[in-house]
Amino acid sequence: MNDLRFALRQLRKSPGFTLVAVLTLALGIGLNTTIFSLINDLFLRGLPFKEPSRVLHLDNGDKARDLVDVGISAPRYQLYRDGQTIFDGLAAENSAAQNSSPFTLTGLGDPVQIFGGRLTSNYFDLLGVRPILGRNFLPEEEESADVALVTKNFWQKRLGGDPNVIGRSITLDGVAHTIVGVLPNMPAAWFGANPIAAEVWTTKPFQLPGFSHEQLMRGSFFLRVVGRLKPGVTVQQARAALPSLEESYRAQYPNNIDSAFVTTLRTLPEDVTRNFRTGFATLFAAVSFVLLIACSNVANLLLVRFSGRRREIALRIAIGASRISVARLFVFESLLVSAIAGAAGAFVAWHVVPLVPRMASNFLPLETGTATSLSIPVLLFAIGLSILTGLLMGIYPALQGTHADLVDALKEGGRGTSGSVRQQRFRKILVGAQVALSVTLLAGAALLITSFIRLSQQNLGFRPQNLWTGSITLPTSQYPDRPSRQRFVEQTLHELRSVPGLESATISGDIPLVGFSRYLYARGDRDVPPVEKREIVPGHEVTPGYFKTWGVPLLAGRDFNEHDTADGQKVCLISQAGAKQVFPGENPIGKTLFLANAEWEIIGIVGDVRSVQVAEAPSMEFYRPWAQYNFPYVNITVRSNLKVDVVTKLVQSALTKVNPGLAIAVPQTMDAVVAKALGQARLMMWLLGIFAGVALLLASTGIYGAVAYTVEQRTGEIGVRMALGAQTMDVLRLIMAQGMKPVVVGLIAGLAAALALARLLASQLYQVSAYNPLLLSATLLILGATALLACLLPARRATRVDPIQALRTE
Repeated sequence: MNDLRFALRQLRKSPGFTLVAVLTLALGIGLNTTIFSLINDLFLRGLPFKEPSRVLHLDNGDKARDLVDVGISAPRYQLYRDGQTIFDGLAAENSAAQNSSPFTLTGLGDPVQIFGGRLTSNYFDLLGVRPILGRNFLPEEEESADVALVTKNFWQKRLGGDPNVIGRSITLDGVAHTIVGVLPNMPAAWFGANPIAAEVWTTKPFQLPGFSHEQLMRGSFFLRVVGRLKPGVTVQQARAALPSLEESYRAQYPNNIDSAFVTTLRTLPEDVTRNFRTGFATLFAAVSFVLLIACSNVANLLLVRFSGRRREIALRIAIGASRISVARLFVFESLLVSAIAGAAGAFVAWHVVPLVPRMASNFLPLETGTATSLSIPVLLFAIGLSILTGLLMGIYPALQGTHADLVDALKEGGRGTSGSVRQQRFRKILVGAQVALSVTLLAGAALLITSFIRLSQQNLGFRPQNLWTGSITLPTSQYPDRPSRQRFVEQTLHELRSVPGLESATISGDIPLVGFSRYLYARGDRDVPPVEKREIVPGHEVTPGYFKTWGVPLLAGRDFNEHDTADGQKVCLISQAGAKQVFPGENPIGKTLFLANAEWEIIGIVGDVRSVQVAEAPSMEFYRPWAQYNFPYVNITVRSNLKVDVVTKLVQSALTKVNPGLAIAVPQTMDAVVAKALGQARLMMWLLGIFAGVALLLASTGIYGAVAYTVEQRTGEIGVRMALGAQTMDVLRLIMAQGMKPVVVGLIAGLAAALALARLLASQLYQVSAYNPLLLSATLLILGATALLACLLPARRATRVDPIQALRTE
């Protein structure tokens, strides 16, 4: 306790040092705590399932056709379920319903769209989720019963926490469903349907609105399948057992769409974080560099501080204090600085963490409320980090200070000293390390910023400005077939186009960057290849006026019109990239595509649209008239200068005139959709840019402090040199050369580190080489110029030393 009080008194005696050290460390600890908080929420918190690492997600893909993670078909699921011996059980969720087709809830006030899914009866049992009230689904309810499971939030907010909720009826898509259980709130990481959480689940997973049973059994992939490994079975053993199941499927269903697909396995924790792992590994490495720079900065300050107290140390040892007890005093001082900085850093993190999802346009699957508070693990991390930094900073300077020569130290009196050769060398190493780490961070930030700029400047193929969109699920009980859905669209567009303030309106089956359907196709004027060898590309169902509203140019041929009816000639439009890819050197207009077992005449070519990802170059896509091909999933798009809320009310009002039992899901602007699509790239750019800026500030401060201290301690030597005839430029060159030597070494080491770590960033860059010589040269130039300025300021002060005054002081 006495040591602690002494350390506190010493820090109070030097408020300047204390403030600089605490602020420096608080930045490093605060930024590290912020990133750890996000890593804890995304990677370490864990899914609230029983042994989630024993649950595997089964997915399908086909590298030859560039298909990844497209889901499992009903016949494949059933064959795997009945033929496998490695799982305790398999369960499936109709992921099409979960991701893109919310339920329409009526009977509880205004109609509202809620998200959820259609499940096999054993889904939650397999995950180990037990209801708060009631029970899970029963096997006999899977195919025909209209039953529902709801979340705690749904029960409390929509049903008022009704204690008699079990057995109560709710109407979903016009059909009454009996609530059989209330579940805990489900994690957004697995059941996320941003920006609205999943709230309700029903049975009948093998029914997909708009698809016949025959179509589904031909291999349409729409299920998200999970399996729990049997005790003692490893993931590797499960992977080894898959090829035989795949061969069985190909033998039994050789002509199915997915017969050539390959099944992949991932544990649930791996599956929900795989899209973020590389990015957050980069961020954690970057923020660790910032902390190392901060630590080296404060360690340099402590080394200087303890060197200046050599006489005090010598006196303590001379009157009987042990070197260990004296070293302990200084380590306590260092720990106290880091503890104060840790508290300040936790405070910084508490305010910064909620800002990060906003930087990323809320693309991260974080639970509501978790990103705005610091949990116990995060606080423990901050405390542990503070202690570790205190020890790292304090031990070496303390040991160096207590191993000084006692006689020399006592003889020094008030005279300055620059410390031992070993201490000077160590301080130069610290400066060089700061520069090297800063180069690495600056280079990474420059690459990511350049990458983001190029990505955000890509031509999307449509004009997202002033474009509003919202989705609707049409109940199959009211709209069972294509003609009924066409009548709904005609009535809705008639109402929308008569609303003042709406420039134009259109309807489609999907919208760019949010969701799309894939279809098999082939050229109609050639032999149609087998199903497993046909290409699979995005296809869209749109109404006349779609391309005008979205701002997509018609490049050749004609647009759809009111004459393209269900009974008329089947027609389609293709993208410009598709025309070049499928009909190289030919005019595709008038030719046909073989789609859905029919030939569709190509009547026009439209501009390319980046409908899948912003970073994915356009390729073959086609469009069909809504009247000729459609599903119960409707996306309304309106171009208007009005605010989002105003447009939403106007569209809902028009919709109510057509059908008062329908509601709009996820009303938003296309600017918001694009921002979310760029969310991860934006987050990486912002955070790495901030870290690089902090690193540059800390490194320049460290260089300035080291050179300034050298000048102060060598005032007498400089005075002697000037008294003996040294000119101003001689002194300037001397100080600058000594200050820049570790900087140059750091620049070289940093460049080597940046090149070595380039592979970590390569997968996150768009149209930018990780070894871009221009950006790397600019990084070295910026840091070199900053270091030169940091050396120049104290060096100029050295040239103003009065030789007589310096010699008198000496």
